[in-house]
Amino acid sequence: MKITQQQLKDWSACTDGYKWACGILKDKPMEVKKFLKITADHRLDWANWVIVRVMTYDQYVSYAVYAAEQVIDIYEKKYPDDKRPREAIEAAKKCIGLKGAALAAARAAGDAARDAAWAAGDAARDAARAAGDAARAAALAAARAAGDAARDAAWAAGDATRAAAGAAAWAAGDAAKEQMQIKILEYGLSLIE
Repeated sequence: MKITQQQLKDWSACTDGYKWACGILKDKPMEVKKFLKITADHRLDWANWVIVRVMTYDQYVSYAVYAAEQVIDIYEKKYPDDKRPREAIEAAKKCIGLKGAALAAARAAGDAARDAAWAAGDAARDAARAAGDAARAAALAAARAAGDAARDAAWAAGDATRAAAGAAAWAAGDAAKEQMQIKILEYGLSLIE
């Protein structure tokens, strides 16, 4: 697959990102992996924004699960009695490979996990808001990539991901956050091969 300036425009890329990408692309399509590697050297959050838009639903959910699993232990240390993020990750794993009626059945699990995440209270919501860029972009992309049934399950995974990644960012600092984003992005690149 190749990335074009028109795709970025169609995806409503931010003005700064679009202008930067136009300077790289120069009106010529570029292989997505090459574009992502160049973008990651410049802005990890922009690379993550692009990668989730070229992924299939299963790749996207796998990516979100992987991101959440990288930091869930940090969240669980801070909130040892809160099992909802772990349960949301497990629910999201069950959505990988689902089709048709099975995907619709996953909606109920997604609804429950999402509702639980929203009910977590101020501390959990604050952690969710502070999530790492990889998890945030993945959760936003789920709303576009999934159908109505899949969307709710993906949001549940995103809530857990944001909460866990937020706790990681607070605990580990910017340098560790950047290393984690690189690791997650590299995993994403391996999914789209």
